[in-house]
Amino acid sequence: MSYYFTKTIGMSFDAAVARVTEELKKEGFGILTQIDVKDTLKKKLNVDFKKYLILGACNPPFAYQALQAEDKIGIMLPCNVVVQEGPDNEVEVSAVDPVASMQAIDNPRLRDVAEQVRSKLKKVIDNL
Repeated sequence: MSYYFTKTIGMSFDAAVARVTEELKKEGFGILTQIDVKDTLKKKLNVDFKKYLILGACNPPFAYQALQAEDKIGIMLPCNVVVQEGPDNEVEVSAVDPVASMQAIDNPRLRDVAEQVRSKLKKVIDNL
C-alpha cells in the first residue's frame, strides 16, 4: 500500500499552490501550516533546493472525530500535502494517505474517519 497519492500537473509552482489550496477548500480543508523547505534549507544549511512546500491541511469535523476516537492522534495531524517543483516546468502534488498512516494505530474507530479523509484527499489530487 502506498502512503500517498500524487499527480504531476503542467502549471507554475505558484499557480499549483493556489489550485491545491482551492481544491482542498472545496473538500472542507483549510491550511494550518505552510513549510517552505527550499527557504528553510537555505537559511539553516545554506544549500540550494528545488521549490518544495509542505501544506498542513485540516478538515476540522474529521479532526475532531479522530481526536474523540484517539487523543494522541494529534501526533499525525494535520494531513500533509506536498507541492514540489519538477522537471520541465511541471509540478508534482502529493497528499498523505491517512488509511496507510493510521495502520500503526490499533483503534477501529479511526478506520472510518481515515477512509473518509482518504476519499476527500484523493478527490483533491484527482481534480488537479
